[in-house]
Amino acid sequence: MKSRILVTMPEGEVFRTFFDEENRRALEALGEVEWNRGNSQFAPEELKERLKGKDICVTGWGCPALEEDILENAGELKLVAHTGGSVKPYVTDAVYERGIRVVSGNRVFAESVAESVIAYALSALRDIPYYSRRLKEGHWPERFRNRGLLDRSVGIVGYGMIAGYVVQMLQPFHNSIKVFSRHIGDEELEKQKMQRAGLEEIFSECDIISIHSGMTKENHHLITEDLLRRMKPGALLINTARGAIIDEEALVRVLREQDIYAVLDVYETEPLPPGHPLTTCERALLMPHMGGPTIDRRLAVTKAVMKDIAHFQKGEGLDCEIDRAYAGKMSVF
Repeated sequence: MKSRILVTMPEGEVFRTFFDEENRRALEALGEVEWNRGNSQFAPEELKERLKGKDICVTGWGCPALEEDILENAGELKLVAHTGGSVKPYVTDAVYERGIRVVSGNRVFAESVAESVIAYALSALRDIPYYSRRLKEGHWPERFRNRGLLDRSVGIVGYGMIAGYVVQMLQPFHNSIKVFSRHIGDEELEKQKMQRAGLEEIFSECDIISIHSGMTKENHHLITEDLLRRMKPGALLINTARGAIIDEEALVRVLREQDIYAVLDVYETEPLPPGHPLTTCERALLMPHMGGPTIDRRLAVTKAVMKDIAHFQKGEGLDCEIDRAYAGKMSVF
């Protein structure tokens, strides 16, 4: 008997970045698919009704959280395949308590976000936006003040899948790497030739600091004004995690008063409000939460979760599975 699959993502512009014709046909080959033909996500009551008799649910950004009341009629649901990265806003304890397994595009997303960290570091250190703008304005600089990534000391705050990819991508730049993490084991540190360090040590000694902590209650404003003021002259802070991990008001003060730099892809309030104090900080490179995945990687996300759907149907291991413990460490939003 074919799997009965519900896709909650509405068939709009975002949908088409995940499901081209090839991906649509590939999913339909895996079972009887019910597509969301509307222009918005299902309301909770509608989702509850549509889950009746479904074996697999393919979710996307904006899907209602799968709370117990929504799952009341989902007695046959065995797998949730999320086309986003973090499942925490959508997959609740009720899902795991029912024995429903969960996969997501987190691994594909993580690799793309890691790529952005390298791009942001190089852009900021070499001051690419500044020199491009000046040249377009007709100014050929008489002297350069750019820097590079080679042989720099790097601090990693929070070590999950994205940070792991960042460390791999840094290998050609032969950096020394310090890591602050509550979860990393000695085996991983030794394997990647990294040094365990506290936050004060990382902020005091590293040339580049990259934030990768999940947005949990304990990590709210983890990066304090005291830590920011410990940064070395010329040091660079990169945040592709969540804005509220850094005390944003403190960061504005320190950027204005000390010789430090920042690349920010995420903010406490998004979209970033017009006239926000960060927009007046000359040493801040601001990006509109687009670190990853790049649009071209969304099709790869869908392929990855569909591959796991096929594995699940055959009783094989799942490459992109998110267990309950790992989901608990993911960002809330």
